[in-house]
Parts: sequence; structure tokens; C-alpha cells
Amino acid sequence: MAILKTVAKAAAVNPLKMSQPLGAAYAFLGMNHCMPVMHGSQGCTSFGLVLLVRHFREAIPLQTTAMNEVSSIMGGLDNIEKAILNIRQRAKPDLIAICSTGLTETKGDDVDAYLRLIRGRHPELADTALVYVSTPDYVGAFQDGWGRAVEAMIRALCVAPAADAEKRRQVTVLAGCHLTPADIEELREIVESFGLQAIVVPDISGSLDGHMSDQFSPTTMGGTTLAEMQALGLSLATIAVGEQMRAGASALQELTGVPFVVFERLTGLEPNDRLLAYLAQLSGAPIAQKYRRLRSQLQDAMLDAHFFFGGKKVAIGAEPDLLIALSAWLMEMGCVIGCAVTTTASPGFADLAIGNLLIGDLEDLERGAADCDLLITHSHGRQAASRLHMPFHRAGLPLFDRLGAGHRLSLGYRGTRGLLFEIGNLWLAEDHAVAADSWQLPASTLAALPPSAAECGVPSLQGVF
Repeated sequence: MAILKTVAKAAAVNPLKMSQPLGAAYAFLGMNHCMPVMHGSQGCTSFGLVLLVRHFREAIPLQTTAMNEVSSIMGGLDNIEKAILNIRQRAKPDLIAICSTGLTETKGDDVDAYLRLIRGRHPELADTALVYVSTPDYVGAFQDGWGRAVEAMIRALCVAPAADAEKRRQVTVLAGCHLTPADIEELREIVESFGLQAIVVPDISGSLDGHMSDQFSPTTMGGTTLAEMQALGLSLATIAVGEQMRAGASALQELTGVPFVVFERLTGLEPNDRLLAYLAQLSGAPIAQKYRRLRSQLQDAMLDAHFFFGGKKVAIGAEPDLLIALSAWLMEMGCVIGCAVTTTASPGFADLAIGNLLIGDLEDLERGAADCDLLITHSHGRQAASRLHMPFHRAGLPLFDRLGAGHRLSLGYRGTRGLLFEIGNLWLAEDHAVAADSWQLPASTLAALPPSAAECGVPSLQGVF
């Protein structure tokens, strides 16, 4: 069991944590024809917009209620009303999803009451779904905002099925914020291999997978539709990936009676064995030969790589569910977690065998990683890795100094195999670099060598090739 400690200091240095509103807005981006709105100042939205654009390198639809000094004191009803009406007129979304910020939470705006008043005043909004989630950015973190947004959408948009409604051969997948679009695509493919349809909530693999569309849309393009949300009660079961999805899965069970199972991670051999066994039992279909082959390939890759993983000390800084997935898998490969820094508390830490687990920042991670062999965090950790002269694996959000952030795969047998090779190759390259730096000819041999090419008058070929 991990012992979680909070670092007490006056200020965060190079913060690891991102806010709840940003996590909620990210979840809303996984809905089809949706316009996420941050109820706060323009600066709050601008920061989140820039971060997501840099990560995905895509246009991100994100609006604001543009609160100023006066509206912050008097209340944000007028700002919300104008924002909703303007968005509906110009963008015509199916869903307008609003998340609060620290500014409006401190003021105490009753946004649920505001939305009831606005609907009463404007019957033309009857064809537009409205969802609000409270996400103060002075508590919790990115993962909490995502989880609360998913729960809010389930409670606002799901419809309880009729008593005599027939179940469909479909499975609801509640995907945590640590899953990339590529991870969700892989998970959908696994579910569909058993003859089941997967409804993913939220589905960023449809809206943020980097595709080129023939048409322009001011809202999200792709993702979970309102019709799919209304049909969640007809699923055979709910698969929640990550502890952050437990509350949403419980809310869905409460509303529709659909049972759920939580997979704390899907990186590694054992959790994927459990997933495929569960899907086989649920569907009555056998496990496809393709996945038996992929499992065999992962076993062989683990055998090849364990020489480079065994005994290595790793420092990780990440949101709770991503930290759980990576650290548990690395320990299975024989690594030691020398330092783990996260952003917020999580019940999932109860089963994590890490002694030193901190809620802190990247300064704490850098200090704890001094004697480690690998640093894992998002792109803001690159300077720390450089100062420590340490191999660096980028994981989480944001990843702005590498291409293809949305297509990184670490889920399933195939994703685990790729992740194993990627990290193993970092250590393999480091070993070769150390060997090359330490190799030197004896002085007597160096003295006997012929003069250099430049001293012999041979022209340089630099710039020719």
C-alpha cells in the first residue's frame, strides 16, 4: 500500500498539476457536435486552449463566458445566457457543456439555477442539450475534472430504459483521461473482436485523432453522440478504465441498472488477460487467434527486454491513473520505483506498492530522481532530465515537443509491447553511449596513428552528403 504525502512549501516550482476545468473541457471534447465552455475569465480559457492545441496540433473548439470585474461581483447569469445564445446561433451544436472555474466558484454562481431560467426564457433552446459541472480549480486536479464531467454527462443525458427493453450486444466503455485516441481505438477493436459494439464515453478517438475533414465545423467533429448516450442503458455491461471512472460507472448503474467492472489499468500482461477473459465470458465468443498471437509476442518481448529492466530505478510524475498503470507495469518488469509524484489523491493508490509517493511538483520529482535510471513525465520534465543527464520517457499531457501525441499506444498486448521496446531502447542506447564515452585508445597507440585528413591536405566532405 502506498503512503501518500503532500509536500508542504510556499509555492509550486515547475508545476506538474493541471486544473479540474481543463480536465472537464477535455472530456467534453470527446462528445460529438459539442461546444465546451469555461465559465470564467478569458485568460482561464486561453491557457487551456493553448495547452490542448500544442498537444494535439489541432484546432480546439473552446469558448468562455468572459467574466470581468463587474460580472464577477454581480453574478454570471447574463454572461452565461449571452454565451449560450451566441453559441447556438453561430455554431448550432448538439451539446453545450459548461464547466466552472475558481473565479466563479469563489463567487458562488448557481449555474444549475441559471440554466433553468435560461431554458424558461428561450424555448428555442429545446433542441440543444445543456450540461454543467462544478470544477473549482483550487481543489483536485486534471483527472478529477475529467471524471466529474463524465459523471455529469451521464446524469444529464442518459435515459433509463423501459422495463421490457431488450439488451443490445453492446458494451459501454468509460475511458479515463490517461488514454490516448490510439488507446481508445485499440480498446474498441478488442471489444468488437468478440462481436460486441463498443460505445466509448467520452470518445476522443473520434474527435481528436488528427483526421482531415472535408467540411468545416465550429464544434467538435466525431465523438460520442447524444443518441449513444441515451442508449447506454441497453448495454450488457460497463467497462471503466481507471479509478477516475468509478463514480461515472456507479452513476450509470444507479440510473440504468447496467453492471460495471473497473480495470485500474490495461497496460501489462495480467490486466489484459483479465479483460479478454471478461469479454469472452460476457459475449460467449472465443478469444480471437489474433490476440493469442499478440499475447505470445508480448511474452517473447518481455523475455528479450527483462535484462534491461531488471533492477532499474525509475522516477515517475503523472496523474494518478497514469502513474498507477506505468508504475505497476514497471514493477512487474523488475524495476524499482525510486520516486513517484502525483497531482491528487486517489483510492487506487491503496493497492500500489510504492513507499515514496508524493503530491508535489516537478521540482520534487527532480530531487527524488537524482539516483534513478529513468525519468517519466510529460514534456515539462525535459529540462530536469537534461540536468540529471538521464534518459527521459514522455508520458501524459501535454506532449508538445514530439509529434504524434494522440497516436501513442500503451494499451493492450500490442501497446504494452511497443511501450516495452520504447523504454528498453532508451536504456539500451544509454548503455551504448556510456560504453562509447569510456572507450579510449592507449597513449602509445594514439602517438603511432597517421596525421589527420586535414593535416594531409584532404578536402573536407562536410556539407557534401
